[in-house]
Order: sequence, then C-alpha cells, then structure tokens
Amino acid sequence: MNIKKIVVVGAGTMGSGIAQTAAASGCDVALMDVDQQRAAAAVGLIRNRLENRVTTGRISAKGKELVLSRITTIPGLEGCGDADLVIEAASEKDSVKQAIFRQLDAIAPSSAIFASNTSAISITRLAAATTRPERFIGLHFMNPAHVMKLVEIIPGLGTGPEIVTSVFALCEKMGKQPVVVADAPGFVANRLLMPAVNEAIQALQEGIASREDIDLVMKLGAGHPMGPLELADFIGLDVCLQILETLHRELGEKFRPCPLLRTMVDGGKLGRKNGEGFYDYR
Repeated sequence: MNIKKIVVVGAGTMGSGIAQTAAASGCDVALMDVDQQRAAAAVGLIRNRLENRVTTGRISAKGKELVLSRITTIPGLEGCGDADLVIEAASEKDSVKQAIFRQLDAIAPSSAIFASNTSAISITRLAAATTRPERFIGLHFMNPAHVMKLVEIIPGLGTGPEIVTSVFALCEKMGKQPVVVADAPGFVANRLLMPAVNEAIQALQEGIASREDIDLVMKLGAGHPMGPLELADFIGLDVCLQILETLHRELGEKFRPCPLLRTMVDGGKLGRKNGEGFYDYR
C-alpha cells in the first residue's frame, strides 16, 4: 500500500514529532487536536526545530518550507475521510484511545490503516474497538520522535501481514529503524526501561543517593546519555506512572509504581512539561 496521507491524532510532544517526521519523508500530514491552540503551538514548535536545522546547515530554507507546506491542522476527526494511515498519539489511557478509534472507524475509509503510538497498551485490545482489526497495528515511536531512530512495530492478533510490510516500509522511508515485536505489555522498550526508572525513583525515596548522583551513576557507569530521573522528567512523570500501572496490572508486583512517583504526579509535578519534576525547569 502506498501511504501518502497521514493523520496524526494528538498534537502533544509525540504527535508533533511524528507529524514532523512524516512530513519530512514526503507525506502529507494532518495534525488533529480538539485544542486548536495546542495544534497551532505544535506547528510553531516544528517550525522552530526546522529553523534550527537550517541554521546548522542540515536542511535548506527551501526544504524547511517544503516540510511545513505538507502539514495542516484539523479540529476534529471528520478530517480523516481521505487518510491512508491514522496514527493515534493521545493520552495513554485505554478508554481514551478506544473512544477515538470507535469514532475513526465510522469516518475513515475502509482502506485506511489505524495505528496507535501507545507505550504499553495491548494493540489487540485497542483493535477490538474497531471493525478492522486486520488493518490495525502499533507504531511506538521513541521520544523525541523527530530524533530517535527506533520504532517498535506491534502487530495485533488480527493484523494482516501486508499491513506490517506497509508500515515497515514507511518507517524506513522516514529514516527510522523499525523492529517488529510481539503484542506484550510494554512491548520491549518500556518493559525494560520503566522498571529501571521506577527503581531509580525507589532509590531516591530510600535516600540511597541524591537525584544528581543516581543520574550520574547511570550516565558514567552504564553509558546512558541521560540519567533515569532526568529521563522520567523528559518523558513526563504522569506518562511513566500510566505505563507502570499498565505493566503492574498485566505482569504483577515487580512493576508496582514507586509511591514517590505517585505522590509527585498527585502533587502536579510532571517534569519538563510543566516546569517541575525531579528537577526544576522553571
């Protein structure tokens, strides 16, 4: 299948990165968000990132404008009527994602592929909200999506092999390295990453070391580019909690979220997105 028109549902951090990546690969992209101010802000963010690439000589000014010309914003799912592929990048909650896909199922053409950028939720369960499980797949871009090379491709129970082939080719066209993984909780990336983040938070709660030293140990001792507490702030502490809750529910006690993480989210400390998490960004 030749995928030309992509709709990205959700204009947050992940949605803007996916939209930029898709447009840079030559696809026409409609970025959908019910909050039009957030959609406009996402396009502004994409423009700023592209202008930085112009400044550093990685793209021409003409190339920047060409990428931006391929991105439009739409206020509702009604704009998905001509989509070849719809990528959902909304809140990491089953109920929210399922509601979106139920609406999409009635609007998007029968030929359209549905994909979720979920970090941990079952693709098979999300696909069951539609009448097209054979055209439903997981596309888990890493954060930031416009920089990170990896994309986990997750076929659901009913996903057709030709859909896997089509999205694999699209990811390669986007300059990504796709890896096909099973539809298991957390897939591979977050099944390995989130317990490490959770354990770092537990170590901080127990006073084993300061936040700075916990991060320094993993950067210098394990070669990580970012410490686990810095990374949690970057991802969003609310998102980390949602992923861990999914893993805990599906896989058991070893994935139980650290109480400190839950307390911080309850207290509105979400990380970089709102200025304060384990570190202060204000």
